Amino acid sequence: MRITVVIPTYNEAENLPRLVSVLFSLPLNLSVLVVDDNSPDGTGDIAESLAKEHPGRVAVLRRAGKLGLRSAYIEGFQKAFELGAEAVVQMDADFSHDPHVIKEMARRIESCDVVIGSRYIKGGSLDERWPLWRKGLSAFGNYYARTILGFPLRDVTTGFRMWRREALQGMPLDRIRSNGYIFLVEMAYVAFLMEYDITEVPIYFADRRWGKSKMSLKIQLEAAMRIWDVWLHYRDLRKKSHPHQIRSDE
Repeated sequence: MRITVVIPTYNEAENLPRLVSVLFSLPLNLSVLVVDDNSPDGTGDIAESLAKEHPGRVAVLRRAGKLGLRSAYIEGFQKAFELGAEAVVQMDADFSHDPHVIKEMARRIESCDVVIGSRYIKGGSLDERWPLWRKGLSAFGNYYARTILGFPLRDVTTGFRMWRREALQGMPLDRIRSNGYIFLVEMAYVAFLMEYDITEVPIYFADRRWGKSKMSLKIQLEAAMRIWDVWLHYRDLRKKSHPHQIRSDE
């Protein structure tokens, strides 16, 4: 299976070469697509150098500025299809997602539509260095979103996912309106309403080792408010769907 890992970047110069090196050490037919939003630290130039170093395995989409997670991924998905991807991975560039989990995702994707890397099923966990208030805020954010939306996915905000090409192409991406991290919730919710076969696998979510985090309390509060917009936006799909249960290791 040809796998393309789509990695949105903004100021990830320290992380990107390390991440690409680890990804290419995996025993998979894997390529990388970097979607860079004009990073002032030179991430785009580094991505171009990696593309020259690994011809045919690294591609780069350079954009004019910070245009948001939604457009970064949607443009990245379309480019991945053009590159012949049979499965598409979403992941962060900062090593908060362990690249080695992609091997298990690739095994699972053979029998489902979407594989979700989950911090909140048996075997999953958060960085042990996080204070209790931060762990509690993350857990509450997930509980809040999945309770309002009424679907059983345990980790609705995770950014670590693998999609079968056909499933991703079947998503109504033109209806996805959210930007920022709520985009991830909306994508998972739509997949559920469309009765996709979703599997959760446990992951350990590590805090970034290099660079500066882009998450803030303001972003989390905005996401909490946007959940209600997502719920209202898909009333038609809720009435039509009889969603499957989500599988996990629990």
